[in-house]
Amino acid sequence: MNDLKTLLSDIGDLGDAAESAAGRFAQQAGELVDIAFMTIDSPIGDLVLAATATGLVRIGFDNETGVLEELAERISPRILEYPARLEQSRRELDEYFMGRRESFDMPLDKRLIAGFRREILSATAKIPYGGVSTYQEVARKAGRPKGARAAGQALGGNPIPVVIPCHRGLRTGGGMGGYAGGTDRKEYLLRLEGALR
Repeated sequence: MNDLKTLLSDIGDLGDAAESAAGRFAQQAGELVDIAFMTIDSPIGDLVLAATATGLVRIGFDNETGVLEELAERISPRILEYPARLEQSRRELDEYFMGRRESFDMPLDKRLIAGFRREILSATAKIPYGGVSTYQEVARKAGRPKGARAAGQALGGNPIPVVIPCHRGLRTGGGMGGYAGGTDRKEYLLRLEGALR
């Protein structure tokens, strides 16, 4: 009987050692990876979150293909599923979808946003929760008063939707306009924020 207790104790010690080693490995891997990602469930479908050491760099909808491949080509092929780096982003998005958060504090990595798109998304980020603006208004605020169509295209290429609220941009005249995740998701977000009844 004592031999069995000793054997079980040794197995327990090995299990604890393996768990500790796995934790150390995960921490070291997280420090070495350039892009960490995870998939979260949300009311608008599964979302792929990706972050660099700087901050959240990409949110991909479940209808998008090649999100990780795009990141590998444009930033680095060193990508690992590592949820610990994305904990703040996940928590803030959960709070947003539960109606308990109106703005985001998570750090962002905007390296995938350049030129005119950066100007447009910067103007869009200033549209308050519950508000909307037309593509024309967004273009004017970005210093491009004749760039309504280009503003719509720039919003459609937003790599960090929801957090950078491109869903708050509407066609001139109030039409819904497009959305990378689909207009049903755009409508859901606007209803969540109280911009649509």
